Amino acid sequence: MNSAIKKLAAVIGLAILSACASPAEFQNMTVTEGVDTAQAETSAYHGNITVSRVNGGEETNPMWTSEISSQAFEKALIASLENTGLLSKLEGDAPYELRVTLLEVDQPIFGLDLTVKTLIRYEVIDKQSGKTIFDQNIPADHTATFGDSPFAIQRLRLANEGAAKNNIAAFIDMLIDKEPELSGEKVAST
Repeated sequence: MNSAIKKLAAVIGLAILSACASPAEFQNMTVTEGVDTAQAETSAYHGNITVSRVNGGEETNPMWTSEISSQAFEKALIASLENTGLLSKLEGDAPYELRVTLLEVDQPIFGLDLTVKTLIRYEVIDKQSGKTIFDQNIPADHTATFGDSPFAIQRLRLANEGAAKNNIAAFIDMLIDKEPELSGEKVAST
């Protein structure tokens, strides 16, 4: 009888732990493929960007839902810029400064397929002139299905990570398509 109670307590404990929300992990938000690296190499931004600020993220409450923290998003963004060759190796001497604000992370409350939608603002500043040369609010989403995980709390984390990764990839694609103007005027704005 005592053994049965211990087993039941262990099963209940595991069920509670598996129901705890975990934060989005930066390595799952990092862009590792899908970006035209040849185009990135010829871009004026190649090796010339430093990330100065990322804000707007939220910390995960394990008893509630998975979130994307500013710190995890910043790590993923830096790793993604490094993977594509856009990150400056000399932070203080980079000609372009990137500021990022997570404006919205729209999450479903329940469902089999969970789609997270993100809206993130990216600003690239020419450090010499102080002018904004790229200013875009970029939307992106990702759907995690029951096939990805039978646990809703894990599907939500996967959807968060996928939406953030898709957003970073969209930013990089947009950025390397736009060359900075020599006049210091805005290149792109929404």
